[in-house]
Amino acid sequence: MIIIKKADLGHLRDIAPLFDSYRMFYGQESNLEKALKFLEDRLSKEESIIFLAYENDLPVGFVQLYFTFSSVSLQKSLILNDLFVSEEYRKKKVGQALLEKSKSYCIANGYKGLALETAVDNPAQKLYERLDWKKDSHCFHYFWSAE
Repeated sequence: MIIIKKADLGHLRDIAPLFDSYRMFYGQESNLEKALKFLEDRLSKEESIIFLAYENDLPVGFVQLYFTFSSVSLQKSLILNDLFVSEEYRKKKVGQALLEKSKSYCIANGYKGLALETAVDNPAQKLYERLDWKKDSHCFHYFWSAE
């Protein structure tokens, strides 16, 4: 049975290895110490919300949400920035449970909605669309890099 918990500083040791694996999935080198510090900063400064998925008391996935605002609608929204499920727990509804928890948290707090971006070849798109996420087709996404 999948249990979803809202993470706090006491969960850092459970989240950090998953977060490190998530970063490695996207081509970064493993650095558990930096991952732990990054997560500690986000949680202690209340800059993100992290939900952690457990299966039989084992941490198996997480989602990290960041706050943003809409000047047009005058509402707060969330960005679903990170979603990761350990490989051996994929296709077992862990990702779905994390997405549903994120949606219910958004509704419970009166936020406008959730935004996410994903690679064009990410197979998780099927999951997003099955859970009623809509692909944005009326605008382009741009990014400027200082690097």
